[in-house]
Order: sequence, then C-alpha cells, then structure tokens
Amino acid sequence: MSMFLDQVTIDVKAGKGGDGMVAFRREKYVPDGGPAGGDGGRGGDVILIVEEGLRTLMDFRFNRHFKAQPGENGMSKGMNGRGSEDTFVKVPPGTTVRDADTGVLIGDLIENGQTLTVAKGGRGGRGNIRFASAKNPAPEIAENGEPGQERRIELELKVLADVGLVGFPSVGKSTLLSVISSARPKIGAYHFTTLVPNLGMVSTTDGRSFAAADLPGLIEGASQGVGLGTQFLRHIERTRVILHVIDMSGMEGRDPYEDYLAINKELASHNLRLMERPQIIVANKMDMPEAEENLKKFKEQIEKERTDEYADHLPIFPISGISRKGIEPLLNATADLLEVTPEFLLYEEEIVEDTVHYGFQSEGPQFSIDRDSDATWILSGESLEKLFQMTNFEHDESVMRFARQLRGMGVDEALRARGAKDGDIVRIAEFEFEFVE
Repeated sequence: MSMFLDQVTIDVKAGKGGDGMVAFRREKYVPDGGPAGGDGGRGGDVILIVEEGLRTLMDFRFNRHFKAQPGENGMSKGMNGRGSEDTFVKVPPGTTVRDADTGVLIGDLIENGQTLTVAKGGRGGRGNIRFASAKNPAPEIAENGEPGQERRIELELKVLADVGLVGFPSVGKSTLLSVISSARPKIGAYHFTTLVPNLGMVSTTDGRSFAAADLPGLIEGASQGVGLGTQFLRHIERTRVILHVIDMSGMEGRDPYEDYLAINKELASHNLRLMERPQIIVANKMDMPEAEENLKKFKEQIEKERTDEYADHLPIFPISGISRKGIEPLLNATADLLEVTPEFLLYEEEIVEDTVHYGFQSEGPQFSIDRDSDATWILSGESLEKLFQMTNFEHDESVMRFARQLRGMGVDEALRARGAKDGDIVRIAEFEFEFVE
C-alpha cells in the first residue's frame, strides 16, 4: 500500500583491501633472505541494520555518504595486514533498498537488528611470499588490494503520519508544518480526491523524529462526502497524537474557543475514533496584539467547561509559527507524548463482528455477476443485497467494513476472474463504486 514515501538516495563505498608487501628477509647470517612480504587485510563492508526506534529517514538528510575503512597493508617479516571493521548504517524498520542506477531491489529491512550488506569490502592484495616459486625464489611482485564496492542506493520508507494537525483553514497549519519540517516526501497520487495532504518529517533538537500530516482538509472532504478512499481514512486513523492549532489572535472576528469546539465536533462526527487521541492545543499567532488576552480567556473557558472526563490537563503551547517562537518545546512535548501513546490497532472489534454476519447465507453461491451493456459489472444475490441493506453508507468505517465483507465472500476474486480491471464500475442495486485492485 503506497502512502507517503520518505525517500533518500545515499552513496556507499566499502573499504579497499590492503596492499600486499614486497619485502625480503634481512637476517644477519642469511645472505640472500627469501621473500617476506605479507598480505593486505580485507576492506570493511557497508552494512545496513534495522534500528527499532527510528521512524523516518530524517538522519540521511544531513549525511548521505557512508564509507568503510580500508584494510591494512601487508608488512615485512611475513605479517599480514589487519582486516577492517565493517561500517553499520542504521535504518528504520520497513525500509526498502534499491540500487539507484538500475532500480533493482536489493532487499527489504523489516525486523529489528536485521542486516543487509550493500557494499562488499575489497580483498587484500597478496604479498610477495605468495609469489615465490622454484623458478623465481625472490619475486619482487605483490598485489594491491581490491577496491571496495561503490554504489548509489535508494532507501524508501512508507510513512504513516504519527501526528495530525487539525484546525480551521486560516489558523496557520501549513505555515507551522513548513516551519517544523524540512523534508518534503513524495506523496502518492490519491485518485479519489483532489485533496493533496501536506506531510512533513519533523526532527526535534534531541534527535527524535516523527511524521506530521495536515488532516483537516481531508476530514472536511470526508464530511462533504468527497470520496476519500479507504487508504486515506486508514491513514488518518493511524495518527496517534493530534495537534489542535488555534488562531489566538481572533483576527477574523472568530472566537478561538468556539473554533476549538467546532473542530472537535467535526472530529467526533467522523467516527474515526479521533477523539480518543491525546491532543495538544497549539495557540498560534501569539505575536499578534490581542493574542495574550484571548489566550487567557481561552484557558478560563476550557477550565470552566471541562467535565471530569477531561480533568487531566490539556497541554496548551503558545507559539508563533512565523517567528518560530515556542516551537521547540512544542515539538519535544509532541515527541514525548508519542513515546507513551500506543499504536492504535484498527478494527479488532469489527473483525470479530464480520464473521457473525454470515448467519443469513443461503445454500449455493451467495452472489452472481452480470455485465451490463454499458460495461458495468452488476452484483446481485440475496445475502449480498442483504449485507448492502444493512450497511450505513454515511459512515466511512461501515463502508470499509462492507468492502471487507464483500472480499470475505469472494466478490473481489470472482470479479477479477471475470476480467474486472482497476477503475471498472461495479453496481449493487442502485449503489455504484469503483473496482480497486
């Protein structure tokens, strides 16, 4: 499933092998000492290793060249050079590695501690001891070490946003995102919506990193019934911490507290369980004249309205996106919160539910597929139509569940077997949707 790709190309160069040595024994009572040059040591490899704590490829923004050490040269008295240590480069779990020039897949790094050698060190050169023969007892030849492998590789990580920014359109979310993040990852084209999500990779001063996405546009789109494919909703649902950005200057004659309530209501109406996420309130535009006064009022209102369930403190961070004031404490608090907020497991309770619904299947095939004259695929059948009638299409979650149930009944496979292609229209009763591979 392609989402956002955090992508970076790096150069790796393994160590060259050490050179072999040409040397002769010079011992007091041995007039023509034989050859005594040792071999060179092996050059170091460059090896990628998975480090669980990493979530983005941020570290590579600043360092794109990785070089292993060369092997030691051979020495006299037949001593071989030492081989060199390998160079380990840490990558996050889920990193795909390709050769940047050929595009060939070199490997997928998934498990913590898993390694992948991306450049082999050179073999050490042989010293002149190795070239002595009866014909040539005192050779003056030795090999130089083999060069280490050099290549450009491309690392790709499919990123799911950890942090979602919500708030009204003019509160300064985009500005905030552009200030806190440097990376502009490649964003997949979403065929189901004109909304392109903004996503940024964020790095805190103490070296932690996370991905932040601007969600509101998507949520507004969803509430207006813009078809936000299931992938996107899945994306929004994955966010673990919500930054609720509020314009404290009240410039547009709006009330910051009313805005706060309105957005939370919007989140709640999506049934995306977004209200379960911890929120940090970001009081933005604090450099404006009225802002201090408004913030004071806002805090009072929040205290007053707060019911017991919200009794735990709601952190409020005053910042100015434009002058970057207050940004650092906000990012550190966000990273701290991410560390203690679990990943949200989706749909466990629903999957259980799914299996129950098959109680009303009649014997025989559960559905039939016909092709209309306008090339639409038509699905019919009692249990399928019953499922359709039992699905509330106003909620994206139930639509997704319906899609899973169809898949469970084998509808996707059957359509594919009949030759349905990506983008074909499928109809059940009066409901039409696109077939997606």
